[in-house]
Amino acid sequence: MQKLINVLAIASAAVSVAVVGTGAYVYVNKDAIIESVTEKALGGLGGLGGGLGGAGLGAPDLSPSPAPDQATAPIPPVGGGLGVPTF
Repeated sequence: MQKLINVLAIASAAVSVAVVGTGAYVYVNKDAIIESVTEKALGGLGGLGGGLGGAGLGAPDLSPSPAPDQATAPIPPVGGGLGVPTF
């Protein structure tokens, strides 16, 4: 039983050292990590050629459509009901 507890204690210490070591590495090299991620993220945008205005991206035309002419608008049926056709 004592051997099992010793193995678990050594495994726990190894995990703790790994976590602390990774945290220390990230803390010391955080500027280089941020710079690397920024370069990779902005490097993917280089192919766009700066055309972020919307026209180069195939954005739809969102201008409002003109209102229909009242003289040519269809006249709604007179009367109530569900609009069932009569024969």
